[in-house]
Amino acid sequence: MGATLASIPIPSTVQTLADQVFEALQSAIITGDLKPGEKLREPELARRFGTSRGPLRDALRRLEGRHLVTNTPNTGARVVSLSHGQLLDLYHVREALEGMTCRLAAEHMTDSEVDELASLLDRHESEIQRKEGAEYFQQEGDLDFHFRIANGCKNDLLRSALCEDHYQLMRLYRYKFSSRLGRPRRALEEHRMILGAIRDRDGELAELLMRRHIRNARKMFEKNLEGDLAKQDATKQDSVNK
Repeated sequence: MGATLASIPIPSTVQTLADQVFEALQSAIITGDLKPGEKLREPELARRFGTSRGPLRDALRRLEGRHLVTNTPNTGARVVSLSHGQLLDLYHVREALEGMTCRLAAEHMTDSEVDELASLLDRHESEIQRKEGAEYFQQEGDLDFHFRIANGCKNDLLRSALCEDHYQLMRLYRYKFSSRLGRPRRALEEHRMILGAIRDRDGELAELLMRRHIRNARKMFEKNLEGDLAKQDATKQDSVNK
């Protein structure tokens, strides 16, 4: 927990100390500086971010609203930690919602919005090349391919579900798995295929490709989960044999 408020980028539009603390804490959770399940002790956080308890508590309440923090009686606040089953549920929800969103985006995005989406993927490709394919983590908001499509679908209920209700929770786990071997470049290729379907105004194909894209990410998660469990079993067996 070595990061400080000053070391975490704060949007220029932020006005209040509570907003700054909120943004800093959210960034620390998304990037793993604050670990899933970690207890959030108010005195320690207040010292770390150089703030009083009032703005800190306000920030924690807002993070709870974004599903990044849980707060239970007699236990206090902790960084969210999804079980494997809950994470799979999240992938299934994403597949359904983002598939429909992509279908509508193919029908409703303007030509200029599609061109901007293409330019965004060019920027993403440059970033992947700069990192030699080591990771593919998108910044939030308009720098996020999925966020742009959700806004472009022109359906307020879908946009709210994807860009507000669970957006940061999705970003948390996308960040966690962004460096899986081989996935960054493949994910970019899948994004370009989705873009092609949107540009062709083929909503059916756009939905199919987006659902397949999310499904591939889920399969990668399940594969890594199986590997982690196998390693745990091997470690337990080694300790028994010793």
